[in-house]
Amino acid sequence: MAHLPSDIRELSVGQLSARSGVAVSALHFYEAQGLITSRRTTGNQRRYPRDVLRRVDQLVDNRTPTRPDWARLSAAWRDDLDDRIAQLQRLRDRLTGCIGCGCLSLDRCQLANPDDVLGGDGPGARNLPG
Repeated sequence: MAHLPSDIRELSVGQLSARSGVAVSALHFYEAQGLITSRRTTGNQRRYPRDVLRRVDQLVDNRTPTRPDWARLSAAWRDDLDDRIAQLQRLRDRLTGCIGCGCLSLDRCQLANPDDVLGGDGPGARNLPG
């Protein structure tokens, strides 16, 4: 396996491929399936957090994954999936109140400012960078 200096925090798709032994096309497939994530640079290149290497390494052992492999992996992903489902359900429930509301008001909007929590900070924008 290719060595990566410890100060590298993000990996290009080529670095991830070289370090893990997984083909670039497989990494793109894993990403399309939501198994791994990347961010895009201003030049539209993928950059993967270093911890993605651990996830990819768990998928690979120079053989086709077996049923026990997938059982182990799915158990590890279950908590993360449950958290994502809960977040989406909360978003859905709040969004339901917005459909047809037409308030266009950030002081009352249950999605952008639930219970007007930002109002306690005084007047002016609160969600815009400094």
